[in-house]
Amino acid sequence: MPFFSDCFGNAASSSHFFGRQAQGAVEQARKEIASVIGAKPHEIVFTSGATESINLGLKGVALNLLSKGNHIVTSAIEHPAVLDTCNTLRKQGFDISILPVDNLGLVDPVEVERAIGRKTILVSIMHANNEIGVLQDIQAIGRVCRERDVIFHTDATQSVGKVPLNVEYCAVDLASFSAHKMYGPKGIGALYVRDRNPRIHVKPLIDGGGQEQGVRSGTLNVPAIVGFGKACYIAASLEETEALRVLELREALRIGLMNELDDLLVNGHLEKRVPGNLNVSFAGVQGHSIIAGIQDVIAVSSGSACHSKSGKASHVLKAIGLPDELADSSIRFGVGRFNLNSDIAYTIDRFCEVINRLRRGSPITSANATVP
Repeated sequence: MPFFSDCFGNAASSSHFFGRQAQGAVEQARKEIASVIGAKPHEIVFTSGATESINLGLKGVALNLLSKGNHIVTSAIEHPAVLDTCNTLRKQGFDISILPVDNLGLVDPVEVERAIGRKTILVSIMHANNEIGVLQDIQAIGRVCRERDVIFHTDATQSVGKVPLNVEYCAVDLASFSAHKMYGPKGIGALYVRDRNPRIHVKPLIDGGGQEQGVRSGTLNVPAIVGFGKACYIAASLEETEALRVLELREALRIGLMNELDDLLVNGHLEKRVPGNLNVSFAGVQGHSIIAGIQDVIAVSSGSACHSKSGKASHVLKAIGLPDELADSSIRFGVGRFNLNSDIAYTIDRFCEVINRLRRGSPITSANATVP
């Protein structure tokens, strides 16, 4: 809060006290953010959010390495920020390979290795999926990329602050993430750019004052950066206890729903998953009808938050082979830091009430949309 008013200096104006005060706060936050992923502070580049970080990482590396090759490998369940960026690069002449996933949402590291060819310059596989919460084996994928001298980017937006991530241990070269997924401010993100073994060079997308080591120009959003750092500090201090507590709540929700309702399917691998995510298909009803029927303090979605109004079937659920009927009946639950046992009990009761009511009046019977 002080950096919205009293501490109003520009972090790039180090010639006076106010600027140095802001600069000190930014560098302290940079240390806290770097620490949570096992990076060095100068390897953190501030952006407006994970979407910009992904664009900067993928386009910046691809354009920088165009003379070396033009092949990029990614997966079918990536966030639209990755898939749309790859599609833009395809229009610019890059060759994009989109790897499939199995029915649990996992990318096979062997398939990644097979996809890498002579002109491959970049692999981008997310750490945790935003819809089904599945965790990829980025350590194995990172090892494959390192052995083949290919840069490895991971979208870590959904994992940082929720599960351990060490960029050194996992041989990650670029990692994108944002503050608001770990209870920090919206509108601030970071791109980790490896500085050695190997050093990664990213071509800037925004030119100007040369801030952030010339990688991303623009006046730094000091209040948001300070909040980002604090969010990382709190997440790190709660890491050992919070993940287990959230997992217990999620399992209470899953078991409660499964005990009370028939024809229910949990989407994605149940163990290789971030603690707070639960994606469930309720056969016989549509996701938007469920959400309309809740209409209270329960906040859930029927797909990616970015596409919740589009009405399109989830590309993630289609990629894991879910029939349209079940994909359309999916609900994504996110259990978090401020949820209590009473919230879980209330949610189970409300969902059972709404699902049973909708099934009684639905022309799409659960028999027509059975759980495989």
